[in-house]
Amino acid sequence: MKLVIIEPIGVEKERLLSLAAEALGGKIEITYYDTKVTDTETLIERGKDADIIAVSNLPLNEDVINGCKNLKLLSVAFTGVDHIAMETCKKNGVMVCNCAGYSTAAVADLVFGMIITLYRNIIPCNKVIREEGTKDGLIGFELEGKKFGVIGTGTIGMRVANIARAFGCEVYAYSRTQKEVQGITYVDLDTLLSTCDIVSIHTPLNESTKGLIHGEKLALMKKNAILINTARGPIVDSKALADALNSGKIAGAGIDVFEKEPPIEKDHPLFHTPNTVVAPHIGFATKEALVKRAVIVFDNVVKWMENKPQNVM
Repeated sequence: MKLVIIEPIGVEKERLLSLAAEALGGKIEITYYDTKVTDTETLIERGKDADIIAVSNLPLNEDVINGCKNLKLLSVAFTGVDHIAMETCKKNGVMVCNCAGYSTAAVADLVFGMIITLYRNIIPCNKVIREEGTKDGLIGFELEGKKFGVIGTGTIGMRVANIARAFGCEVYAYSRTQKEVQGITYVDLDTLLSTCDIVSIHTPLNESTKGLIHGEKLALMKKNAILINTARGPIVDSKALADALNSGKIAGAGIDVFEKEPPIEKDHPLFHTPNTVVAPHIGFATKEALVKRAVIVFDNVVKWMENKPQNVM
């Protein structure tokens, strides 16, 4: 049986192969590629003999899946699988397992990093002090007492909600599946958007959430509200958000995800808006999280071999 790690997955090669050996005990032949390629022909060449492929956020389209004739398992070193041709996998009998939970702490940390950066004017403060300026015009806000809205209360959303409570926020949530959690009030989306000072998105991208936050929804938000998106870019209409920011309809935004993976073109509308913090999809990217997900990647393989698959999508 052959496992192909078809792209780098964020852990140094020696450490990664050591984790693989520890988990798999030499039962599987492993091929590791330490370069990232995107052309279909090369990806098929890399995976054509693989029974199992480990992949991170590299898109695997229908042609790649069809070209990997022996493929039986995709262990995806990511939470979302919208970059995988899932229907083709289903048709070909390829099981897809993700790495749910590996980035929970990392993403939640970034959410509050972005919020505090916006609330306390960290970027303008850094600039002005280097230019012999003062705090004039840079008085910020506290989190305590703010109404905090969480869209999607999966593992990450729930951690964000609990941290918000620790900051002294009044927490509201909107989610397809509601949970009985003390200190969290579930409401409909419109109520959340019109009520909350901070809105943080943590729902997966699917047909029902694509474009969920569009112009009409943004118009419901408070003028002093900020929007944080560390989930998936297409959940938010970027042009509508840029318009809301430029016109002062909302106060700020923290964006880690876009319509595609970076690099992003310089003329993206959110690169030219006030009080906006942007990042190159780094929510998951901590040393600790990348090791956690490598462990899960190989554990997915072990459980599949034992006919006890986990994290099945």
